Amino acid sequence: MRYLTLALYLGLATIANADPAAWSEMREGDMQRLEFHAEPRPVTDAAFFDVEGEERNLGDYRGKHVLVNFWALWCPPCLEEMPALDALQGALGGEDFEVVTLAVWRNPLDRIEAFYAENGIEHLPILLDPDRAVSGEMDVQALPITVLLDPEGREIARMTGDADWAGDAARSLLRAVIDGG
Repeated sequence: MRYLTLALYLGLATIANADPAAWSEMREGDMQRLEFHAEPRPVTDAAFFDVEGEERNLGDYRGKHVLVNFWALWCPPCLEEMPALDALQGALGGEDFEVVTLAVWRNPLDRIEAFYAENGIEHLPILLDPDRAVSGEMDVQALPITVLLDPEGREIARMTGDADWAGDAARSLLRAVIDGG
């Protein structure tokens, strides 16, 4: 009977942790600006491109939580948070989670590569949204915008502005989301 009670408790704890309201209450520091949606929202299947010009879309990442960051070289807050996003990918990236950074609009590849080299960005692939196909359909009105997707590829949270994505508050919150469903 004790094992049944323990199993029931752990099951309820897992369900409780999958609740956007519970995640909202865990937010600290910069993460207070990460707004969880009451219901997941569909995302676009519009194409973006890797450095080889291969077409990709957000559906390629289904099966894991994905933190999608829209950024540009001409956006100082975007540039400031890129090393933190790289550190986050290095710390949490894997089977269950991935950081996807989409360079929006006019961002010359050689300048992005130089920025990555100068700032030690080594865990993030270079991905391009040159015609704003993805960012336009996802209503990205300013930069940076960061969107959290669930494993089914739906938007569950959004933040406008830069954040310390490598900090303890971000890692703890994202770990809870990843572990909770």
